[in-house]
Amino acid sequence: MPHAPIGIIGAGPAGLALGAALRARGLEFEILDAGRGPGGIWDIDRPDTPMYESAHFISSKSLSGFPGFPMPEAYPDYPRHDQVLAYLREFAAHHDLQRHTRFGVTVARAHREPGSSPEPAPRWTVSLDDGDERSYAALCLATGANWHPVTPDLPGTFSGEAIHSFEYRSPDLFRGRRVLIVGAGNSGCDIACDAARTAKRAFVSVRRGYHFVPKYVFGKPADVFAHEGPALPAWLERRVFSFLIRRLLVGDVTRFGLPRPDHDVLESHPIMNTRMLHHLGHGDLEARPDVSELDGSRVRFADGSTEEIDLIVWATGYRRIHPFLDTADLDERNGALDFYLNVAHRRYDDLFEMGLFETDGAAYPLLGLQADLVAAVLDPALPASRRADWQARRATARPDVRGGRRYLDTPRHALYVHGASYEKLLRRELSRLSG
Repeated sequence: MPHAPIGIIGAGPAGLALGAALRARGLEFEILDAGRGPGGIWDIDRPDTPMYESAHFISSKSLSGFPGFPMPEAYPDYPRHDQVLAYLREFAAHHDLQRHTRFGVTVARAHREPGSSPEPAPRWTVSLDDGDERSYAALCLATGANWHPVTPDLPGTFSGEAIHSFEYRSPDLFRGRRVLIVGAGNSGCDIACDAARTAKRAFVSVRRGYHFVPKYVFGKPADVFAHEGPALPAWLERRVFSFLIRRLLVGDVTRFGLPRPDHDVLESHPIMNTRMLHHLGHGDLEARPDVSELDGSRVRFADGSTEEIDLIVWATGYRRIHPFLDTADLDERNGALDFYLNVAHRRYDDLFEMGLFETDGAAYPLLGLQADLVAAVLDPALPASRRADWQARRATARPDVRGGRRYLDTPRHALYVHGASYEKLLRRELSRLSG
């Protein structure tokens, strides 16, 4: 009986990385994707993407490429969305991944037959929206996190236009309008900058204080500067970067009308956008506190102030969900999906998730290591003794993916990993599997 293929849901960066790793081992696989081609959210022309015209990478090209496949030298330090898409499609072509991919299909349901999975036997049945069914020996989720928007439930009603940042594409939407951006993550800050340049009047509502990290530190991309410096213990790293941000590079953000951060510099996801501070400092953008109530065309804020608003953009994040899976198939711990090393299901030896993390640096190198790990585990050539050791660790081990660092207690940070620490853990696991 021939081996059943491995199923990968998603042809974005995570799915492509895994496809390349499986192909390198000669394993059969199939990628399923709703888009028209590889690239996932980076394809701004697909109707269901959250991509927008001003989007750029927040990590630099120097450190952001897949292992063994660097981004083109001709790219700027922080590539545009179309350049990232071109890079991903070049990666897919280099590894001949499109031949293994079915585009234009959506997964309606994925069902696992009970019991352990003998190597050749298909254990996952995947039903597609076109009525087709596919059978796989293992299932790998590579769908990403930015597909299911979260919008706050607030008192009152708003009579103007309101969209989630998921729907935003171009600053043309803002012309001649009074615009409020709610949320100051990296995409929220980008969109607020677009509004500052084009709207009649632009506001950004910020619920809590954050630290803003410039994209360049002493003439180098911020991640390159940090990478080239000496490895520091967590407590000293925090003090050094706090001094740089607060004393030399950015200063006190309260002078821009923003709330004072209630946490240390490295305890939250970095906001890589000091352009927003530029616009706040020039009066083209105005900061407001959290929204407390909607009242027709007016928005009331937590400090009691109000503004007349034509358009609200909710840059309020996403839920990481898998609507095609039974809830019984996914275990949670402390409010987040509980996968060993953020990649392997604890109970099922044939269910994996790629990209199940947030991190303080470039994601693609970590995706490459995750892909190598999944491919090594799924390789039938893995000796039985090493497989048994892997299964024991997978079920109960909880290595510290944060490297002793503390992060904010928020849904976004529930899956946060410290990049360098997480990389070491993935490499250690790969070494154990290879013997």
